[in-house]
Amino acid sequence: MTTHSPTRARNPLRDRPVYVVGIGMHPYVRPSATTYVTMGLTAMREALADARIAWTDVDSAVVGSGKIGMAAGPTLTGYLGRTGLPVVQVESASASGSVAVRQAVHDVAGGFSDVSVAVGVDKAEFPPDAVTKAEVHALTDGLIQFPTKFALITERFLQNRGATLEQLGAVAVKNHRNGALNPYAQRRKARTLDEVLAPPYISGSLTRLQCTPVGEGAAAVVVASAEGLARLGIDRSRAVPVLASVHHTQPAFADAEGTEEEAVTRTAGAEAFEASGIQPADLDLVEVHDAFSVEEPMYIEALGVCREGHALADLAAGRLDIGGRVAVSASGGLLAMGHPVGPTGVGQVCELVRQLRSEAGPRQHPAVRHALAHMVGVGGVCTVHILGPVGA
Repeated sequence: MTTHSPTRARNPLRDRPVYVVGIGMHPYVRPSATTYVTMGLTAMREALADARIAWTDVDSAVVGSGKIGMAAGPTLTGYLGRTGLPVVQVESASASGSVAVRQAVHDVAGGFSDVSVAVGVDKAEFPPDAVTKAEVHALTDGLIQFPTKFALITERFLQNRGATLEQLGAVAVKNHRNGALNPYAQRRKARTLDEVLAPPYISGSLTRLQCTPVGEGAAAVVVASAEGLARLGIDRSRAVPVLASVHHTQPAFADAEGTEEEAVTRTAGAEAFEASGIQPADLDLVEVHDAFSVEEPMYIEALGVCREGHALADLAAGRLDIGGRVAVSASGGLLAMGHPVGPTGVGQVCELVRQLRSEAGPRQHPAVRHALAHMVGVGGVCTVHILGPVGA
């Protein structure tokens, strides 16, 4: 079997740099009567205003959505005006928004567009998934849902690390504290360790506050080439360079050490670091897929942000706090910011840009120069983005 190496593909960003020039969001909220069109347009208009460009300046758009169904992309963008631009709708479960950003970035890096918009949007709906229609049955079909899967992973993780529930619960304490400072977050209340560990239990030892909430929202980013910046007069001093935009699916069995999510994270992370030319130690800010509290330490170790087996110790020492060695989930992460699926990965990029521009207000991490966003999804997928110093 031939496996893919981190250097399997040329990095198009080295030949044609791409910059994030605009960001916008609709706050993540509990299920509501607000339509996905209203939420999506809110995020897109805010992103266009942030970039100081018009919809007619956009060459292409990519809409990431996991739950609202077919034709959501052209339906949404049509309300901004019929300009004839290509609109693509992508779905990759939790990574839908991250893939939308990657597609927009590669559209510009490949020379097909000078300006592209990626928007993630979803309602709190749960349509049937394709996995259940595959007619390839497993012994656990219908018995293990995501919370139970990660409750089992939690037990193994704690046993392997010799760690306690209190040490792991500190992940949620940190992220709820950060989310309380984020006006776009669904959960905006700081929590004590006692509150985090208190029932109700969702599955196993995972309590409600150690699981991401059900919600909805939207997020958008505008990306542009250097030519696009010059032609449209976009402020270069607020433009954030994309150093890497990587997507992987299902690592080869030979590479699948640990959980599938850890394995694909290691593979995608290695390629992203190779493409960007930086190392994990260079990162100042990291946003990861922490839908359950155990995921944050799993992924930051898989990415090399923390040494294997040291994430919880680094957390306890404050090294992962805002103001610490590297701020992890400064937005509040999926645990507090929320995880409406389609918008999640786009919202992570918005957070990275705010921090790199020093526009994150009370949750600002000092002197951010390099930042990483990580998302995994059903099907063994992982997307990693690395952004560089503003104005570079």
